[in-house]
Amino acid sequence: MFFASDNGGPTHPQILEAVTKANEGYRSGYGADAEMDRVREMIRDVFEAPDAAVYLVATGTVANSLALATLCQPWDTIFCTPLAHIEEDECNAPEFYTGGAKLTLVGEADKMTPEQLRATIKSKGGSVHNPQRGPVSITQVTELGHVYSLAEIEALCSVAKEFDLPVHLDGARFANALVALGCTPAEMTWKAGVDAVSFGGTKNGCMGVEAVIFFDPKHAREFELRRKRAGHLFSKHRYLSAQMLGYLTGDLWLQTARQANDNCDRLAAGMRELPGVEFIAEPQANMIFAKMPRALHQRVFDAGAYYYLMDGDLEGDDPNEPLLGRFVCDWSIGAEGVDQFLAAAKG
Repeated sequence: MFFASDNGGPTHPQILEAVTKANEGYRSGYGADAEMDRVREMIRDVFEAPDAAVYLVATGTVANSLALATLCQPWDTIFCTPLAHIEEDECNAPEFYTGGAKLTLVGEADKMTPEQLRATIKSKGGSVHNPQRGPVSITQVTELGHVYSLAEIEALCSVAKEFDLPVHLDGARFANALVALGCTPAEMTWKAGVDAVSFGGTKNGCMGVEAVIFFDPKHAREFELRRKRAGHLFSKHRYLSAQMLGYLTGDLWLQTARQANDNCDRLAAGMRELPGVEFIAEPQANMIFAKMPRALHQRVFDAGAYYYLMDGDLEGDDPNEPLLGRFVCDWSIGAEGVDQFLAAAKG
């Protein structure tokens, strides 16, 4: 009954098998392995982008930060929402890796609107005394579990292009969003106007690998230098390559995302039947944010459930006080784990 994070689940056996296979014999280092050649081909095929520059790193934070650093100057500002992962959860890594570019927050929610973005962009630049306009970063899936529609992404990209600004997509949960929308990777990215993508694997069954994709290969050389300078060019790169190869083979990445989303749908349906449960955001992928009475939280925690309370304290005098919890489903929890949670909640 582990719902704390999709980072906490096991690595998929197919990915472990790919790593084991890559462990045989010798390979050239630093991304010159045969596995990486195949990964590059596969990602270009998946995204319908034959000229895309494709790189692998070990964490989502460095994927976002180095991608953004490649797209902006130190005196620029990056436009994102107040709940974006780069704002809330990366310890100023984007500012660090960009050499000082700041973040400018758009709106007050987890999703920005074109009107909010346009107004915020207009408020920046124009003077040597101000931060200059830089990239727009979109989080897909958002940190509240919402999914931007294709029309919403296209509208935001259109605003960015009005000001000749690049767009970055933080896709730590890229596959979850993709299967929720029922679209193609190209439709959710470059066809909508996105310039660079952090294509997540770690939250969706990998051990620890993310791809950074630039649809304009002009960014390739700078990213290579930034990755090396930042200490994120792995010498035994084949183990990153093997993970991504296993992830992409047979569309495993889509299968695990569907499993995670289906697990979330099952959990949400069951939670709706529990007394006192209130969803603060409609689940659209693999995350649920819901308020439940303290007594209900206590019951499932006592039964062995593990997830994060976002406010309040499990211990308190009022058993009916609603406390906000975050529930994240990964591919591995399965119907059995979901049903075990729901049975414990019902008492």
